[in-house]
Amino acid sequence: MMLEEIIIRYLNDNGIIAYAEVPQAPPERFAVIERTSGGRVNMINNARIAVQSYAPSLYAAAQLNETVKDVMLALPVLDDIGSCRLSADYNFTDTTTKRYRYQAIFDINYY
Repeated sequence: MMLEEIIIRYLNDNGIIAYAEVPQAPPERFAVIERTSGGRVNMINNARIAVQSYAPSLYAAAQLNETVKDVMLALPVLDDIGSCRLSADYNFTDTTTKRYRYQAIFDINYY
């Protein structure tokens, strides 16, 4: 199973509606997962994952982002995940669609 699938399933299992892309009819609050880079060193995979938290207000997007960070930082409870570190998070409002969102970037080592 791909890392993105594992993360989407994990977030959904932990109460965060998550997708690989923005759906045509999205719910009010949801997250989108995107791999921005990755590699392998000594048979250990690594990836940089961006999680974008969408909500109807900037405050709600920030709240969802905080929940995403808490849940993602517990990701190593899964057998295939070695570590998960928060690299950055910030307001990432989509000026094209006028949708509020935050983005959190995680560095993940996995097997």
